[in-house]
Amino acid sequence: MKFNIKDVARKAGVSISTVSRVVNDSKAVRPKTKEKVLKAIEELGYKPNAIARSLKIKNTKTIGIMIPDISNQFFPEVVRGVEDVANMYEYNIFLCNTDMDKEKEIQYFNVLEEKQVDGMIFMGNIIPEELEKKFQACDIPIVLIGTDYGDLPSVTINNGQASKDVVNYLIKKGHERIAIITGKAYDPIVGITRREGYVEALEKAGIVYSEELVVEGGYRFKSGYEGAKKLLSLNNPPTAIFVASDEMAIGAMRAALEKGITIPDELAIVGFDNIDMAGKVYPSLSTVAQPMYEMGAIGMRVLTKILNDETLENRKVVLNYSFVERESS
Repeated sequence: MKFNIKDVARKAGVSISTVSRVVNDSKAVRPKTKEKVLKAIEELGYKPNAIARSLKIKNTKTIGIMIPDISNQFFPEVVRGVEDVANMYEYNIFLCNTDMDKEKEIQYFNVLEEKQVDGMIFMGNIIPEELEKKFQACDIPIVLIGTDYGDLPSVTINNGQASKDVVNYLIKKGHERIAIITGKAYDPIVGITRREGYVEALEKAGIVYSEELVVEGGYRFKSGYEGAKKLLSLNNPPTAIFVASDEMAIGAMRAALEKGITIPDELAIVGFDNIDMAGKVYPSLSTVAQPMYEMGAIGMRVLTKILNDETLENRKVVLNYSFVERESS
C-alpha cells in the first residue's frame, strides 16, 4: 500500500506542513516532533515526491550533460570524470547525445531547461549560433569542456601549443613534408586552433606551407582513412601526417598500410587525444594526451562552485597535456 503525506501527518499526530518541514530538513521543527515524524515515515515506508520537493526548494540536484558523440572514445572518459564528482556532491546527471546535430542540441537544451536542471555541461567544439543565444539568455549555470566561448567558464588545454609541439617533434625527426588532417573549417578547436598551431610551427621552422597538404576531416575513422588516401595519392606525398584526432589517425594508418606503406619508416603518423585504442592498435599511435578524466572532474567541480556561490578563482581553466611517443612515429 502506498502512503502519502496526509497518512504520515495523521500517524504522527501533526500537521501536513510539519511533515513537509521535516522532509525538507527545516530547522523550525522541535526535535521530539521531528523524531515522531521520522518514525512515522519509516513505519509507513513513505517516500516524498522528489520532483515536488525540488520545485519547492528550487533545487533539483540534477545536471544536464550534452556531448556530440557517445561512440567517440574521448567523451565517455570525460563523462566519467563529471559523474564521479557529481556523485560526490549528490547530483544526478541527464546525459544527452546530440550526434553533432544542431536541431538535437536545441531540442536537448530545451528539455534540460524544462527539467529545471541546476546546471549544464556542454562538450564538443562547435556551438551553433542559436545555441549560443540560448546560453546567453538562460539563468542556468553552464560550463564548457573541450571548447571555449565568450565569458562562459571552460576547461580546455592549450590546443594551439600542443599542435606546435607535434609539428616541431616531426621536424626534429627529419620531416619537412608534413601534412595535417583537421576538423571542420568552422570548428574553433579541431578545425581552427590545431590547424593554426600546425601552420605557425611550419613558418617558424622556415618550411613553406602547402594547401595541398591540408585535408578537412569529419572526426571519425572513415574521414581519416579518406583524407590519408587523398594525401598519399599526391605526386609528392607527405612523409608525416599530423591528424587532429586519434580516431581519424587510426583511419589514416589503415589507408597507409593498405597502400603497402611502412609506418613509421616511410610515413610517420601522430594523433591527438590519447584515447584507449591509441595504445592498442598496431603500430601503436603516437599522440597528444589530453587529461580526459581530469577535464570532466574539474569541469564538474567548477560547476559545483558556481552552484554553491563559492569563489571561482579562474573561469578559464587550462590543463596540462603531454606527448606520448609510440611506434607510429
